[in-house]
Amino acid sequence: MDDKTTQLFEPRPLDGGLSRAGAAKPTAEYRTPPHNEEAEQALLGAILVNNKAYEKVGEFLRAEHFYDPAHQRIFSAIAKMVERGQIANPVTLKAYFDNDPELVLDGGSGYLAQLAANVVTVVNAGDYGKTIHDLFLRRQLIEVGTDMVNEAYQHDLDIGAMDQIETAEKQLFDLASTGDVRGGFVAFSESLKAAIATAQTAFHRSSHVTGVTTGLRDLDRKLGGLHPSDLVILAGRPSMGKTALATNIAFNAAKAHMRTNGGEGAPVGFFSLEMSAEQLATRILAGEAEVSGDKIRRGEIKDSDFPKFVAASQELSRVPFFVDDTPALTIAAVRTRCRRLKRTHGLGMVVVDYLQLLRGGSTKGNENRVQEISEITRGLKAIAKELEVPVLALSQLSRAVEMREDKRPQLADLRESGSIEQDADVVMFVYREQYYLERAEPARRPEESEDKYNDRYANWQRRAAEVHNTAEAIIAKQRHGPIGSVRMFFDGQFTRFGDLDTTHDFGPTE
Repeated sequence: MDDKTTQLFEPRPLDGGLSRAGAAKPTAEYRTPPHNEEAEQALLGAILVNNKAYEKVGEFLRAEHFYDPAHQRIFSAIAKMVERGQIANPVTLKAYFDNDPELVLDGGSGYLAQLAANVVTVVNAGDYGKTIHDLFLRRQLIEVGTDMVNEAYQHDLDIGAMDQIETAEKQLFDLASTGDVRGGFVAFSESLKAAIATAQTAFHRSSHVTGVTTGLRDLDRKLGGLHPSDLVILAGRPSMGKTALATNIAFNAAKAHMRTNGGEGAPVGFFSLEMSAEQLATRILAGEAEVSGDKIRRGEIKDSDFPKFVAASQELSRVPFFVDDTPALTIAAVRTRCRRLKRTHGLGMVVVDYLQLLRGGSTKGNENRVQEISEITRGLKAIAKELEVPVLALSQLSRAVEMREDKRPQLADLRESGSIEQDADVVMFVYREQYYLERAEPARRPEESEDKYNDRYANWQRRAAEVHNTAEAIIAKQRHGPIGSVRMFFDGQFTRFGDLDTTHDFGPTE
């Protein structure tokens, strides 16, 4: 849409005009899109007089941000010459604009000389640039709003109202992202102050954790907690316990925040795209009350269990843990809801279960899935940086794991996109050898002696006992620390992870 021809109507009554009923008769009056021709002329003139003025606006201002097409062409030519290291002034640019039809009405290339001659000062060039940019954003907002109105009037069966809302949210977020002229270099002394403050906070904590605690001692030692602005990927094959571990970490963080009055942990926003909020609550309640979730679902609950439920629910109700179980959310919707939660209740950590169930910005079904996953991971990383919170996102692994003899996952097993590994600050796999051993009970081979079979079976039993009720968190990538494995206790009855006590032999549980 051409900004210069974009006009909006506003009904206003004509002076003295009356309708048949005697009321004021409305007429349509054109409204010109917001622009400031004088600011555009002043900025172009300032740059033509002193090319160093371009440095004040070159980082954020583009030719399309100008309202007048002639000014767009002039700024584009200036930018090309300055970035090549050449001088841009009315003399050097004259050849480009001698026969420019956009400038004929303004006097041709002589218009450049007029712009330079009318300059009073070049000091305010940065302010002129911000004014031009702000007015461009306003015109874009008008365009987005007009498109929203027009699309809302259309009755497209393939595009629902919620799809239109999410599209508008994405357009507004993209506009906000490209429209932010803040940023740039920060003095290293300022960065040092922030680093020292982080170290001081960790020093005064008994746990010496700089980030959000996971509630798991050995994992915190390896990671230092989950750090603000980090994207943490937790991946694994089905039935490894991804959701259970993520839920444990998130709930431990929220509980620590409640118990320390905000000293540790964080309020958590949990996007449960796979399980309902009720199922997630049942799982957490089962773990806190130490009653099997399977028995809760089947109704096999004893009278003595209800007091446990009451005691657990009283504490759970005070924990800053918020669940959104809306299916098939777009990354734009996740961003919007995180912003809203941070504004209303505070937010210190985000969990997404799991990222392959999110949708990218496009509503087209034939979009390349790898590109869509790349968009999602970039979006999650952007949320982490914008809100300054750790984002823990779960991910599926490819079936290639099952084809190998060693089932421990690797970075190459991340499903559908290498961008997951690239965008993540931490990549962590959850692995339970017990799961595979239980399904690989040795059978006697043809022509195998009984002694040899018994030895093989005894070795299987010994290994199964060693890994019983244990799991590993395999840290395959960490930008800020070492990689390696952390062994954890896993209680399948309550789907709960905990610190592994290596000084006692629990043995198999009934």
